[in-house]
Amino acid sequence: MDLLAPGWQAIVGHDWAVRLLAISIRHHRVGHAYLITGPDQIGKMTLARTFTQALNCTAADGQRPCGECRACLLIAADRHPDVRVVLPEISERGAQSIKIEQIRRLQQDLNLSAYEAHYKVAILKRFDTANPNAANAFLKTLEEPPSNVVLILTATDSDALLPTINSRCRTVSLRPIPTVLIEETLMTRHHVKPETANLLAHLADGRLGWAILAAREAGLLQERKAHLDTLHQALNGSLIARFTLAETMSRKTETLPAILRTWLSWWRDLALLAFDRQAGDRLSNIDEVELLHEMAVGLPRVRLLASLKQTEVALRQLGQNANARLLLENLLLTYPRSG
Repeated sequence: MDLLAPGWQAIVGHDWAVRLLAISIRHHRVGHAYLITGPDQIGKMTLARTFTQALNCTAADGQRPCGECRACLLIAADRHPDVRVVLPEISERGAQSIKIEQIRRLQQDLNLSAYEAHYKVAILKRFDTANPNAANAFLKTLEEPPSNVVLILTATDSDALLPTINSRCRTVSLRPIPTVLIEETLMTRHHVKPETANLLAHLADGRLGWAILAAREAGLLQERKAHLDTLHQALNGSLIARFTLAETMSRKTETLPAILRTWLSWWRDLALLAFDRQAGDRLSNIDEVELLHEMAVGLPRVRLLASLKQTEVALRQLGQNANARLLLENLLLTYPRSG
């Protein structure tokens, strides 16, 4: 069966999605538009490319996608003449968005005949970043798609898209991958040492793509350690020290989302332990377990939950272009002292 083809076997933890897409090809029930949703680095683009390979693979029945034919190789490298990958453009302030000019160029290309593929395919990454003009322009393509064209959108959440776009796509919602499966994959397929694989699998929060990247780039774990060191500095610091820290951090706004996500993960672990002392196997920051246990005993639950909630609020406000310094001052004032 196609489900056992080499290309599909490369996808880990999303068996139901693979089955859905493979069967749609086998029974000639391919839709004109798909929306793949899920957290960042969970495998949305990997699934989109593999599905595109399966649509255009030239191998024999039962072996698609093979991962080795000309079509498969070109698609994997984003170089196939009949496959377009649209990525959000990054502004000077670091914001990402898909713009109407990108959609118009794509529409012109999709109206041309395919060079060699059976299906022309457009993969639009993070379509939830599309500005209103781009989203409305793309809606016309969804309503009247050219023949033999398949549109694949990815987004973190379908609710971030226009309802009219959602209703015209077949939605494939990817779920977090179990920690044990991520750990096993890191060791068997990427030759990561067991101790490191165990830590990365817990930190990944169900995102295999993040775990693989962190295994390849040691800087990601070093950055995380720096983020936690900053958090511990804040918790041990005086009121004046916290104001000084807020001012220093606010000068590098591009680093704040990653810092706050690390802090949020830490506070979630602490809340989990505060309400369930046997929850050690469900923690993400397993290398901080001793400190987490100590603080879970010493901190009032009310203060702990307030810190967790305010970190979530700060991260959301940061995405809404709030004043970074004021945001950090309010956040650090909420945090209790650990000493």
